Amino acid sequence: MRRRNLLTVIAGAAALLPLAAHAQQKPMPVIGYLGISAPETDAPLVAAFLAGLAEAGYVEGQSVAIEYRWAEGRYERVHALVRDLVDRGVNVMVTSGGNIGAAAAKGATSAIPIVFVTGSDPVASGLVDSLGRPGGNVTGVTFFTTELTSKRVELLSELVPQAGVIAVLMNPTNPSAERIAREAEQAVQAQHRQLHILTVASETEIDSAFADLVKQGMGALLIGGDAFLNSRREQLVALAARHAVPTIYSLSEAATAGGLISYGPSRKAVYQQAGAYAGKILNGTKPADLPVLQPTKFELILNLNTAKALGLSIPQSILQRADEVIE
Repeated sequence: MRRRNLLTVIAGAAALLPLAAHAQQKPMPVIGYLGISAPETDAPLVAAFLAGLAEAGYVEGQSVAIEYRWAEGRYERVHALVRDLVDRGVNVMVTSGGNIGAAAAKGATSAIPIVFVTGSDPVASGLVDSLGRPGGNVTGVTFFTTELTSKRVELLSELVPQAGVIAVLMNPTNPSAERIAREAEQAVQAQHRQLHILTVASETEIDSAFADLVKQGMGALLIGGDAFLNSRREQLVALAARHAVPTIYSLSEAATAGGLISYGPSRKAVYQQAGAYAGKILNGTKPADLPVLQPTKFELILNLNTAKALGLSIPQSILQRADEVIE
């Protein structure tokens, strides 16, 4: 072969090398993220999730793509959003905001790994076989927020000892609604108070519930854990202030926004754990080999400004236990 022809062949082969290398590259994995609330309210949680994902070596837009779907508190949209992600062929599905998304995902696919974030007992709800050995294609992190209902009732009773009737505001369409009501009833009875349950599933119903609460002369309010109610926390805080109702929340963000008191796990820590789990699965770990994680950090947040506006005298026992006091 003549030297000129040989050089031409070599040059042509060299030009093809980048194309061949590019063709051999694995496609970027895709995570399907199902948010039951709205993107604006869950932005800090998504940031925490991305931080956990980065711990496993995945950065959105660089080494992993994320398809977001938001139900915006409308539970009737969840199944269609899950089906959309399944049809998209995502590598991992992450569901937030409770059992409803996780259950819909589990019912839709047994092939795609699922990482859930839920506030209820995932064993009792049938999501996993056990916390230590989840089995199947599902694992995740639980808040156990439903099981903290009794603790919140206890704090509210201590903070507002004159409240003979404690109301619980809850979403009846939440799969954990019955359990929340049962936990609240037992807790209120233990405090020798009366319980009144208010059910809401829309913004207008929240307004009506507060009007009923004031009309009936209920002394204090507990907001049940629920993705829809979480998405309406600013409305809830504003109504509680307007009607001067001492209220306890599960979210620290509510107390920061002006709510009286909150008690629950650090949600940012939980979502960071979920991100780390999604990254581990992308790296080859099976969901069945990842035990369901439980919160290790609980936060008691007290807003003294709101307490003063309500004319409440805060017991030293609560002040001493508070992780943060807002003044």
